[in-house]
Amino acid sequence: MNAGKRMLRPEPFLVRQRLQGMQRYLWLCVMFSLVLISDGSPSKLCEKSCLSGRCVNGSCVCDRGWVGDQCQHCQGRFKLTEPSGYLTDGPINYKYKTKCTWLIEGYPNAVLRLRFNHFATECSWDHMYIYDGDSIYAPLVAVFSGLIVPEVKGNETVPEVETNSGYALLHFFSDAAYNLTGFEIFYSINSCPNNCSGHGKCTSGNSIASRVYCECDKYWKGEACDIPYCRNNCGSPDHGYCDLTGEKLCVCNDSWQGPDCSLTVPSTESYWIMPTVKPFGASLGRASHKAVVQEKVMWVVGGYIFNYSNFQMVLKLICICVYNDIYMFGGKLEMGASNITDELWVFNIPKMTWSQKSPSVPAHGLVYAVEGHSAHIVELDNGDVVMVVIFGYSSIYSYISNVQEYNIRTNTWLVPETRGAIAQGGYGHSSVYDSGSKSVYIHGGYKSLPANKYGLVDDLYRYEVQTRTWTILRESGYPRYLHSSVLLGGTLLIFGGNTHNDTSLSNGAKCFSADFLAYDIACDEWKVLPKPNLHRDVNRFGHTAVTSNGSMYVFGGFSSVLLNDVLIYRPPSCEAFLGQERCEAAGPGVRCIWKGGCCMSWEPIFFGLDFFALHLCHLCSVSALATVDERCYRFSDCTSCTANTNGCQWCDSKKCISALSNCTSVSWPAGGTGNFTKCLIRNEQICSKMANCKSCSLNLSCQWDPQQQECHTLPGKNAQLCGDGWSNVGEACLQINSSRESYDNAQHYCKNLEGNIGSLTTAKQVDFVLEELQKYQQKGKKLSPWVGLRKINVSYWGWEDMSPFTNTSLQWLPGEPNDSGFCAYLERAQVSGLRANPCTANTDGLICEKPNARPCKTPCSLRTSCENCTSQAMECMWCGSTKRCVDSNAYVISFPYGQCLEWQTGDCLSQNCSGLRTCGLCLEQPDCGWCGDPSNTGRGQCMEGSYRGPMKSPSKHSQDMVLETGLCPKDRGFEWAFIQCPACQCNGHSTCVNGSVCEQCRNLTTGLHCETCLPGYHGDPTNGGKCQACKCNGHANVCQVLTGKCFCTTKGIKGDQCHCDSENRYLGNPLRGTCYYNLLIDYQFTFSLLQEDDQHYTAINFMATPEQNLDMSINASNNFNLNITWSVGSTAGTISGEEIPIVSKTHIKEYRDSFSCEKFSFHSNPNITFYVYVSNFSWPIKIQIAFSQHNSIMDLVQFFVTFFSCFLSLLLVAAVVWKIKQTCWASRRREQLMRERQQMASRPFASVAVTLDLGGTQIELLQGGIEGPPKPVAVEPCSGGKAAVLTVLMCLPRGASGVPPPGQTGIAIASALIDTSQQKPMDFKEKSQGLKNRKALPPTHQGTCV
Repeated sequence: MNAGKRMLRPEPFLVRQRLQGMQRYLWLCVMFSLVLISDGSPSKLCEKSCLSGRCVNGSCVCDRGWVGDQCQHCQGRFKLTEPSGYLTDGPINYKYKTKCTWLIEGYPNAVLRLRFNHFATECSWDHMYIYDGDSIYAPLVAVFSGLIVPEVKGNETVPEVETNSGYALLHFFSDAAYNLTGFEIFYSINSCPNNCSGHGKCTSGNSIASRVYCECDKYWKGEACDIPYCRNNCGSPDHGYCDLTGEKLCVCNDSWQGPDCSLTVPSTESYWIMPTVKPFGASLGRASHKAVVQEKVMWVVGGYIFNYSNFQMVLKLICICVYNDIYMFGGKLEMGASNITDELWVFNIPKMTWSQKSPSVPAHGLVYAVEGHSAHIVELDNGDVVMVVIFGYSSIYSYISNVQEYNIRTNTWLVPETRGAIAQGGYGHSSVYDSGSKSVYIHGGYKSLPANKYGLVDDLYRYEVQTRTWTILRESGYPRYLHSSVLLGGTLLIFGGNTHNDTSLSNGAKCFSADFLAYDIACDEWKVLPKPNLHRDVNRFGHTAVTSNGSMYVFGGFSSVLLNDVLIYRPPSCEAFLGQERCEAAGPGVRCIWKGGCCMSWEPIFFGLDFFALHLCHLCSVSALATVDERCYRFSDCTSCTANTNGCQWCDSKKCISALSNCTSVSWPAGGTGNFTKCLIRNEQICSKMANCKSCSLNLSCQWDPQQQECHTLPGKNAQLCGDGWSNVGEACLQINSSRESYDNAQHYCKNLEGNIGSLTTAKQVDFVLEELQKYQQKGKKLSPWVGLRKINVSYWGWEDMSPFTNTSLQWLPGEPNDSGFCAYLERAQVSGLRANPCTANTDGLICEKPNARPCKTPCSLRTSCENCTSQAMECMWCGSTKRCVDSNAYVISFPYGQCLEWQTGDCLSQNCSGLRTCGLCLEQPDCGWCGDPSNTGRGQCMEGSYRGPMKSPSKHSQDMVLETGLCPKDRGFEWAFIQCPACQCNGHSTCVNGSVCEQCRNLTTGLHCETCLPGYHGDPTNGGKCQACKCNGHANVCQVLTGKCFCTTKGIKGDQCHCDSENRYLGNPLRGTCYYNLLIDYQFTFSLLQEDDQHYTAINFMATPEQNLDMSINASNNFNLNITWSVGSTAGTISGEEIPIVSKTHIKEYRDSFSCEKFSFHSNPNITFYVYVSNFSWPIKIQIAFSQHNSIMDLVQFFVTFFSCFLSLLLVAAVVWKIKQTCWASRRREQLMRERQQMASRPFASVAVTLDLGGTQIELLQGGIEGPPKPVAVEPCSGGKAAVLTVLMCLPRGASGVPPPGQTGIAIASALIDTSQQKPMDFKEKSQGLKNRKALPPTHQGTCV
């Protein structure tokens, strides 16, 4: 290569060598002198080495374009003009939010080659863009992201990038999340591609400007000599021969095949080939396209390409072929505002013409405009041909889990109800249709995951079109999206795709994959097949694959560049396996069966879909059939648990486990995929599949939780959102009333409920109303309610919410609307049930509507500005380069090929270059350049441009940009800057000295570049802007520089222009004086000025109006100045007020004082007001202040009145308490006595021994005649001494003789319970003096009486 350079320019090269030698010598002399000087000077060394800068006084001063404490990160623009060199982001991981741009300049039309020695960035988020020109308006040739590592030693994952304009612009952007090791890129001008790969020599033409090229060695071909041909001489002569006249490839004999004619026909081995396809133009390269095969011709439709014009409609779509027509539905319009479309186009192959279809939609239906979906043509058993659209992403409804059907014969759309497992839809999956079983197999995709997360999945579903049934098959274990799939010989083949999931979990997964997977349908088993073994890596995603003649054809895709190659895979042929044993052991990648004495491919059509009932288990590995509980735990609903091939069963405990495990109570066992029919549909699982508020609101049983960002089942009667009597239906609340009213009365009734007559504009609202009306009919009451639809003019009907009537959600009855009717009601409980009626007529029922408490926010895709897009925190992301707002959970799929140069979630910059006011901000945007004016003071204009000059669009609606140097004419003194700003950047307020130092900032500006206003002034002085004084009424020294908001220095004065905070007890007039906090007497107040918002306060004022002697105390955490005044005038506290100073102190922390009536006549002057000025303190501070008042002479009358009032009050309270106490005691005694009597009545009495002496005393005692109460013979006190048991002798009745009957004493002993609390202690003693010679009584037993 060096020799080539010398041949091109020998004399300049030698001169350059001599000059470089002299420069090295001078440089060494200078360095030696600096070392001597540094040894003699006390300069401070840097702790760390400066990688792209120099050390000055202990810190690194970075070279232009480098930042960091070691100058280790690129940040800015670079220009490279050497014939070859390197460019890098830095020696360590690049920093967050990096924007670096390199311009490589060669000579006109020179070929520049870029080779990536190392590249590692965050996949799908951090990108390197390469343009073939000197601006981002030049053709884009490559977008690099992710990890770039060779798959096989010698293979090249990274293609060598080539530009042909003589320029190459490289722009790198990283976001604020993850940062990896970055890149190192080698570039060279007019060099051979890949150094001829070591299989040739680099040769140049005769002229200096001619390009060099490779002369390849034998058996190597290609521009870089990297394609081998005719290996092993094609097995000549038996197997084939090498054709050297054409494409230089092997031509095999009839019984041989393969790239080197080494495989038999048929063969037991598979192989890949990469044929040379003509024309081999870069314009064919594309991704996210679709290919279909019609009569051995592959038709490629749409797709994404880097550079498109206004006259090309570029779509990311899905298309299918029916007979001689290709149907194309949905996709992304790169030029559209909302981007995603629901258009249906048909391409007629014989006529080569496009036509657009306008299908009809059911009145209560909805067609989703989607991208990243798939579609297949299916002929049903009834003969109808339908297009089945699977999943996709909608910019309004997020990830779609529904199936859509388009009936070609009736030209109608339908979203059918499906059965079986609950499938989770997504974007970028692959699908393939098996015509034999009429089933679609769907694998992978980018989907919504639980816990409000999104990512890749490895799911595999089967959808039976005829029965509309979902079945979950075994997952692959390799998540991916934007891959391809085909069905060959009973095997599902998956190739390529994007395998990068969340960066924190990916462990370095690459964006581009060449993985090759095979799913054995018969065994429900996955296998990993060898990757293509070709002369270079074939990693890619966004490609397409079709089958023809038993082979798989892969076209296009994306692997940093858009690919235009074709890969062909030919699988093993079952016919080549001889014998039953070899036949059944064939694979992986092919499933063969032995039937009728020959080996043939296994097809589902031969055996149906119940694979495990085929008695083919001997063909499958044991691991493929084994099931463990862990495989079943992930299914949280009955239908998904039983409608799969994992061998699971659903238990009554709401748990899915393996069929080999035991349930405590089995609900529905496994054993096939039909058991799901016995399962009850659970709304929780259906709602959980809906990924945003809009899709959630389509289901009557679901509601959106804005806090958790999840869709949940609606609890109860959904009165939580709407209130009693209302039903939440989508984003509205509906109520049906059965009263008979006119339209006007119905409207008045709804307005009293804070609503309006219902405008039934959505299918969900119509379904709800019709369902409720049918319930009324079942109860025997037919309603014909008013709806909010009325005639606006002769031919126009409109809803009350001002939306037009489209005759879709509700339709007129035949013959309606009639000419006499101006208002509409539902005559029948069906979609086509509207009838017109005079508004004054009465009808049965009315429908009211009001918005619910939590309506859905505007979808991100409908927000048209950065400010509107980023107003909802992190829900939406704005892409300035495409002027699009996308959902944050769909950013990756919205720009899978790096179409967004930079995204924002806040701090929106100007969306046009003209809105950027400084050269520094201007050159941060890759699409802008700076035109400096002739004053050379830093003034200028930012505009779209390139290195050569400004650019503009030739027409208003064109995306193309053309060079227009007249916008910045150099001959008039204007200077165009694209790589770096002009040295003098004083924003038009100063000239420069020494080239770059602003001499003196004028026009009230300050700063290194005169970029800010002086203190006390505000405005935006950049690029010649003006500053003006802060309007703060004299209560602030500074204000916010840009907005002019005042930083008021006195607490209680606030606002943009400093006014009194009257809401918080601050009084006064800041226009004529100041503001005061109105203190209450006899209270202590604490003012804590501790917050960041308080840092500008240096003063606070107080006022108090006492009525008598006053004590004042104040203390603070910091020193302050104190001034106290007083006044009696109404103008006190203003400039014109007359205040008399009392106290003046400086630098104190505490002060106490008293003000008495002797000095201030409080009674004669009731308007005396004291003013306290606390100032000159520093932030933060805590201040406490208190005012209290008292009298010096005691008022005796007031004292005695108060004293006796309190005394009598206390006496009255004591009397009441005493009376209450006595009442409680009496009640307690009565209760106690009653208990004692009850216990006495049931006690066993003690015995009493009585001895009677004979004689007169005895006769006297027995005969009676003693007056007064009987004398006791015994007294037994009870516990407590309040009662006692009294024992007496009683004389029994006697005969006429007065003598007791024979054998009887005539006396008896009796006892009674008596109250002794009122008896005197000596009563019994005095009354018993007549009883003598009585024996002593036995002692009283405690406890015999309670």
